[in-house]
Amino acid sequence: MLALPGPAPHAAGPLRVGEAVLEPVLPASLPGFPGTDAAAALDAFRRTCAGAPPPQLPTVAGALEDLASACRAAEGVSAEGAGAFFAARFDAYRVVRPADGANPERRLGFLTGYFEPELAGSLTRDADHTAPVLARPDDLVTFEPGETRPGLDPALRAARAVGDRLEPYPDRAAIEDGALAERGRPLLYLRDAVDLFVLQVQGSGRVRLPDGRSVRVLYDGRNGRPYTSVGKLIVAEGHLPLEGLTLARWTAWLRDNPAEGRRLMRKNASYIFFRLAEVEDPALGPPGAAGAPLAPGRSLAVDANLWRYGLPFWLEGRLPSGGAEAGRLVVAADTGSAIVGPARGDLYLGTGGAAGVAAGNLRDAVGFVVLLPKPAAGGR
Repeated sequence: MLALPGPAPHAAGPLRVGEAVLEPVLPASLPGFPGTDAAAALDAFRRTCAGAPPPQLPTVAGALEDLASACRAAEGVSAEGAGAFFAARFDAYRVVRPADGANPERRLGFLTGYFEPELAGSLTRDADHTAPVLARPDDLVTFEPGETRPGLDPALRAARAVGDRLEPYPDRAAIEDGALAERGRPLLYLRDAVDLFVLQVQGSGRVRLPDGRSVRVLYDGRNGRPYTSVGKLIVAEGHLPLEGLTLARWTAWLRDNPAEGRRLMRKNASYIFFRLAEVEDPALGPPGAAGAPLAPGRSLAVDANLWRYGLPFWLEGRLPSGGAEAGRLVVAADTGSAIVGPARGDLYLGTGGAAGVAAGNLRDAVGFVVLLPKPAAGGR
């Protein structure tokens, strides 16, 4: 995997990210660029610049120093100058997956949506709140990107510390059956196992307590096991059709079929742990993997093994609440275990029921154009 951003790709051959070739394009040639509200993208970019992202692989696309230079330059840009800033400080590249065997050249990727659920909960267990939201256990060891440990499956992204050795962390079924013992410390309780599953799929959420307060429940690690989509399992077993499969439909099916639902949810070996935080700005979402609050409609989850957090992307195609927009500027600010590949994204759409409906309806083929920062020395 080669990711060497620069203004003259023809000099050293085409740039590649994963399986994709980056095809240079002029921003002015992109229909609709920079969109109807480039200032919103600039705000999201600045916010992501101020985040505290975790380490990423050295091979990710987007030079860190060049991106930091663009972040500094963004500080003095007016809302009216947002579009010109992105056009001047970045080189645009269309993400193209070349023909491969029976697969033709693919110039479109796949975009889904996600959201922050609002759920009812309680700090204590009672008849109406029975599903514990667990804090991160003290024996959970999370691996850095690309890190592996001898004797463990390289696909595992975390492990359990047992004395001076590591072993695979218990899967979902084992955790539900009590494998964590006293290390399974509940932070609060949700209505049922389906609400907990939704929270874990989305990675964070807001919880309304009986006294009317809201708290934010944030991702704080996972057991490192592979993620399996329960929606795909429901379809594969013929319980619901793929057409029209929304969050509301598959969660309703899980509740209407508790025994089968529990069996299928336990097939997803991945298990998420959380921490509590205050809701500081109700208009913004939880912190993404880049360490900055997510902006509805502007923060994009990407494959963090390929793309650096903070990179702007131009999405070509139909987007939620896009009106007549031909595309939209968004910023890489998050990631997810199901977001794999150079032309795969998950757009954060906000908090609550309406955002959940929009997220469930967003499953579209769109074009991905990445904006790589120009070399710092040439942009000052």
